[in-house]
Amino acid sequence: MPLSALTGTKLRDLRLAQGLKQADAAQRAGISASYLNLIEHNRRKVTPEVLERLADALAIDRAALADGGNAALIEDLRAVAARGAAQAELSRADLARAEVARVEDFVDRFPGWARLLVALETRTLSLERAVEALNDRMTHDPHLSASLHELLSSLSAVRATAAILAETPDLEPEWAARFHHNLHQDSERLAAGAEALVGFLDAGRGIEEQGIATPQEEVEDWLRSRGWAISDTELATGLGAEIAQLASAVARSLAADLVARGRADAQAMPEDAFSTALASLGPDPMALAEFFGISPLAVMRRLAGVADLQAGLVTCDASGTMTFRKPAAGFPLPRFGSACPLWPLYAALGRPMQAVEARVQMAGQGDRRHRVIAWAETRHPHGLRGPELREASMLILPDDGSGPIRPVGSSCRVCVQVDCPARREPSILFEGVR
Repeated sequence: MPLSALTGTKLRDLRLAQGLKQADAAQRAGISASYLNLIEHNRRKVTPEVLERLADALAIDRAALADGGNAALIEDLRAVAARGAAQAELSRADLARAEVARVEDFVDRFPGWARLLVALETRTLSLERAVEALNDRMTHDPHLSASLHELLSSLSAVRATAAILAETPDLEPEWAARFHHNLHQDSERLAAGAEALVGFLDAGRGIEEQGIATPQEEVEDWLRSRGWAISDTELATGLGAEIAQLASAVARSLAADLVARGRADAQAMPEDAFSTALASLGPDPMALAEFFGISPLAVMRRLAGVADLQAGLVTCDASGTMTFRKPAAGFPLPRFGSACPLWPLYAALGRPMQAVEARVQMAGQGDRRHRVIAWAETRHPHGLRGPELREASMLILPDDGSGPIRPVGSSCRVCVQVDCPARREPSILFEGVR
């Protein structure tokens, strides 16, 4: 059982917490009080055998006195410090003054406080994601915009009619009846609009758990419930029964198209052959595309379904609107577009048929880094005289290599990165909600 440099201090704190005298603890452990005093002041090394006897004497878990049990907690605290430093624009010198190097001492002496700090940081991240989702919804959701417009239009009509009735005391009975009739209709419209808006907002509660507001989100939630994986056998059947359970007709259409595309990918890259090629070539979309003689976009879709890779995938059209979003851990995606312009996805969109690769670090996500590979293609479904359509995808893979890192964000409105040359608007996380 590996021992910590502060094992004695932990022993002392645990003994005092129980109100146990040093002499009594030493007697229970079968050692002298003077020996225990030296141990508790970290002036005498303690053997594993003696440590076990002391743990038994204090009726505590022996692992609580050993190194390694708090390794995960220590790493979590380091991540908390790094993220806090980034948000507060601290330099390395400032971070050093925060005594990050002594985090192990802090965890050893105050494990409860350490866990509380990590829990608060986890809660903060969760709230930031909720703020991001709400901001995206308020800013970009066309359904919400239409509901608010209808509400304001009805309110203006009611106000105008009421003003005429209030300011014209000698209004003829026939006209008064007409205005009263209009007022009644507009008030009913206002009530119906308010009821619809409240119902729409209520349907969006639990953003982290459901948050279904559009057909695309409904399809993505269905895929999430399946672990983002559909087997070749299921693709062959078409999953008609599952798709039929989706709430909206548009979502069912999107899901059917997605399954049809996945079926074509599976036919071009059968599961067994793809697994063998992946083991040989690695998650390289270009190499795998060359091997199978198929589009890198199809390979990226196939790689995104491999659970062991923990890969994310983002696809967009020529307008930059995201048409598919499979998130990766530590790489949050905005719900309604307006993503970070520094993503390689958009660089590839402007340079079709050219691979764009980068190592990136998402602002506000600690030390997590990702290797992203983007590719775009053009097609002319109506011939050369018809419109040119573009599609781009970005594969997001975990990365632990070395080399230059490009800082990126999720969307400007909730990005913690400072002095970003591509920032479109201030972040609400800096200045408060505007």
